[in-house]
Amino acid sequence: MTIRGNLEWVRARMAEAALRGGRDPAGVRLVAVTKTCGPEAIVEVWECGQRDFGENRPEVGAEKIPQVEALLHGERPTWHMIGTVQRRKTGLVVAHFDWVHSVDRLALAERLSRDAVAAGRVLPVLLECNISGEASKAGYALHDWEGDAAVRARFFAEAAALLALPGVHVEGLMTMAPLVEDPETIRPVFASLRRLREALRERFPQQPWTQLSMGMTDDFEVAIEEGATLVRIGRAIFQMEQV
Repeated sequence: MTIRGNLEWVRARMAEAALRGGRDPAGVRLVAVTKTCGPEAIVEVWECGQRDFGENRPEVGAEKIPQVEALLHGERPTWHMIGTVQRRKTGLVVAHFDWVHSVDRLALAERLSRDAVAAGRVLPVLLECNISGEASKAGYALHDWEGDAAVRARFFAEAAALLALPGVHVEGLMTMAPLVEDPETIRPVFASLRRLREALRERFPQQPWTQLSMGMTDDFEVAIEEGATLVRIGRAIFQMEQV
């Protein structure tokens, strides 16, 4: 398969999953994850109509993004920071990225807010939530948020502080599900994140909470069926053999 063929295949599967979930396919955005790709491959995907791209390391993005834009002669994709961000690298994120999916603590949000205010912008962010409970996963520890009032209270208090920051705008939530052979087994992870978003909408109705970033190459169809608005897919697009 070519990159173009892979991209068309992914988009078709996304649309089918949205329809199965009773949703408009236009309500799901594809973020093409480019962490293993050079600028030329990114431009090839851009020329196929893809506009959202994701990187997981700020320093790599800071080097790669200007190279891509030079090849595009000034046109600019929408860049998503999807990986863990260290506080000392928030300046790179604000300088080069349009979205951050991985805000997992107030101290990080405060640094992003400070740098965004200095840059004269407001940065859209998502709160990363560890719904699965895996020790290897980053994010707010929310495995048992539905059954533990203290866990909910701590998270809601942190969310309230984040919502008050001037340089960031909380758009929704993000999670990473466990890697499994059968994606059906992790459907509860995605469903729980969706329910958490609904709980946040009730607690903070002034905030839109529109976005759910969940689903990757091996599980994006289930994630879409459960409400994903952003899916992060790399391997299914850039590898030359079908997944």
